[in-house]
Amino acid sequence: MNIELVIDVNATEIAIALLENKQLVELNKEKSNIQFAVGDIYLGKVKKIMPGLNAAFVDVGYEKDAFLHYLDLGPQFQSFNKFLQASLSKKNKPLPVSKLKLESEIDKNGKIGNVLTSGQQILVQIAKEPISTKGPRLSSEISIAGRNIVLMPFSDKVSISQKISSPEERKRLKRLMESIIPRNFGVIVRTAAEGKKVAVLDAELRGLIKKWEGALEKLKTAQAPSLIVSELKRTSAILRDMLNVSFNNIHVNDENVYNDIKEYIDTIAPEKEKIVKLYQGNVPIFEQFGVEKQIKSLFGKTVSFKSGAYLIVEHTEALHVFDVNSGNRSKATNDQETNALDVNLAATEEIARQLRLRDMGGIIVVDFIDMHSQENRQIVFEKMKEIMAKDRTKHNILPLSKFGLMQITRQRVRPEMHISTVEKCPTCKGSGEVSPTIIFDEQIENQLAFFVNEKGLNNLVLKLHPYIAAFICKGFISKRIKWMFKYTCRIKVIPISSYQLLEFHFFDRNDIEIEL
Repeated sequence: MNIELVIDVNATEIAIALLENKQLVELNKEKSNIQFAVGDIYLGKVKKIMPGLNAAFVDVGYEKDAFLHYLDLGPQFQSFNKFLQASLSKKNKPLPVSKLKLESEIDKNGKIGNVLTSGQQILVQIAKEPISTKGPRLSSEISIAGRNIVLMPFSDKVSISQKISSPEERKRLKRLMESIIPRNFGVIVRTAAEGKKVAVLDAELRGLIKKWEGALEKLKTAQAPSLIVSELKRTSAILRDMLNVSFNNIHVNDENVYNDIKEYIDTIAPEKEKIVKLYQGNVPIFEQFGVEKQIKSLFGKTVSFKSGAYLIVEHTEALHVFDVNSGNRSKATNDQETNALDVNLAATEEIARQLRLRDMGGIIVVDFIDMHSQENRQIVFEKMKEIMAKDRTKHNILPLSKFGLMQITRQRVRPEMHISTVEKCPTCKGSGEVSPTIIFDEQIENQLAFFVNEKGLNNLVLKLHPYIAAFICKGFISKRIKWMFKYTCRIKVIPISSYQLLEFHFFDRNDIEIEL
């Protein structure tokens, strides 16, 4: 399988596209000002105890108080809280975690009012980003993630990823970690650690412990609510989790990110360093690798997938629904059951792709085309499990019901990726009427004159439809050349195939759109 990563870096956003055999299967976008990301650690203040919910609302600086359930406190909450209060105290320096005597575990069936009080300061970690009208979901069972291991202070357990199937390797990793981990620390060994040597894991463990100790230093001067440890930017976290030696190519259009990735690849697989490539073409990177076109076709309400068959995708507050339709698909056979099985099997691949691509979470219901045979329903169920095995997000799949419905649950830790594929017509601005096309070049020139004369800009990038770009750049003394001499400025014209015919935008040299 050909696996490629395409990374588009601009001033306001970083987008990461994962392609498998040139097909877009994952898309992650991060705004430069994103807050409250999964993994961030905050010093918060308990605002309200809710005995009926056995939970508390905690102020971490978000507009809505975050939610902390009793079961998310963690079994060693008493030890953790005692240590936190000592760390917040300005009088004495607290003992290192490894030298503490742990308190007894809290009662699994206890009440939150017995361990928390209003106004109490508490160290918490974002478990789910704010979604819809809800604030962040919290946990006070702190963990600090690395590429190969996850460090858990105030724990004494070594857990091995279930995806490491070899019993010998699981035993080796467990013995190895138990021999190097300090007292009162636990770890989760991730799938990426399979086959790693002790030196690699020990170096990462020391780095994570150092990060934890750095957080404790911040506590001395912190005032709730405040950010104590920022998780890697989502881009970096995704790269940490996704990057492996199975990639054939990694394309990136930013030199700094290119150098970071190259350095990282050099540490995990030096022989694969050449797969990282810096893209310097004039055409936007997503256009060049066909990502933009796939985004437009895959994020709509209707998604075609095979010989006229298509999916209808609907969303509600509680769940997502996929409806499988055969459409105008025709086959040589008149056997409806065989036809339904064929369409359903093809649909499983597209549904699994859509779940990863849109990062859907919660409850997903799939309405497959009716099949009378229980054997065929089982075949579709097994196929879905096989394809979903590639999904790194935790999920659970139930067999098809006799009505042809399949239920899937998929962990939701951040809002669903939503990209609108329906646009207001840029030609008529939704009015249904267009200005004369003969004066379109004058409209462009008027904006150009305004940016140069009124805003004092002299280095501009004009992006528009390829047909219009060709018209503006046509000839030895083209309109672009005339404008450059007339307004004493530099104009770079870039054709964008995803633009509507009469759509155009001006950008500055940093690729930030210039607003009128």
